[in-house]
Amino acid sequence: MMRSTRAAMAAETVAIVERGSYRSASGTDIGLADAVRACLDGTRFLTPEHLDAIRREVLARPSDGLDTAIEVVNEATLAGASRLLAEGRGPVAALNFASARNPGGGFLKGSHAQEESLARSSALYASLLRAPEYYDRHRASPSLLYSDAMILSPACPVFRDDAGTLLDAPSSITFITSPAPNAGAIRDPRERARVGEVLRRRSELILALAASQGYRHLVLGAWGCGVFRNDPTEVASAFAAHLLDGPWSGRFERVAFSVLDTSASLATIAAFEDALARGR
Repeated sequence: MMRSTRAAMAAETVAIVERGSYRSASGTDIGLADAVRACLDGTRFLTPEHLDAIRREVLARPSDGLDTAIEVVNEATLAGASRLLAEGRGPVAALNFASARNPGGGFLKGSHAQEESLARSSALYASLLRAPEYYDRHRASPSLLYSDAMILSPACPVFRDDAGTLLDAPSSITFITSPAPNAGAIRDPRERARVGEVLRRRSELILALAASQGYRHLVLGAWGCGVFRNDPTEVASAFAAHLLDGPWSGRFERVAFSVLDTSASLATIAAFEDALARGR
């Protein structure tokens, strides 16, 4: 798909959300207004301090002792979430590999990465605009580690598939927006040395937020392993440490790592398969 086509699709998505309706590829008129309103009204900005309090609160409760099924699949986030919903696994929460400073990343200009794909397909962009504090915080800080602040977009209406086709039956996915460190752009050796620590802490807070909202079915993935150039092994190991051992094991029923890897070496998805092997 050309960049100009993606930009036109983004503009159409914004119009659909503002209008609260669309006509599907088969010609069916679909209403979204109530679902969009509920998502936007429920959008929450969470500070690092609030998230740490949530983490402590969740860990104060005993684990549910669930036998967590972990899978690593070569697919996009939206495909993974849609698959879990189709299998009756809902409700589903999915991680948005977010830009720290621009709502939806470059989706309005036709950029093509994970966040842009989610924004083109749903009401996510409109939800992100409800949390300007998140972007103000990151724009005001020079650190490319970014912060642990997050945005929760509950039951966000999703009305396109990954190819951009308007769906006959929209679904809802809760998105957790969190930035990975921009590891590839960090020049300060002291900050570079902290990337692993930040990944471990922030990934735990993502799990804490999902658990606090009652989500037992998650879609995670190669968070920050694209343009931010985080090491896939380091990212996968951060999640594995929380999900396979310690107080976070047994708190989720199904965790899908949707890792879209189109490289010849398949090195990124292999890193996740290796790190999460014990849970599969």
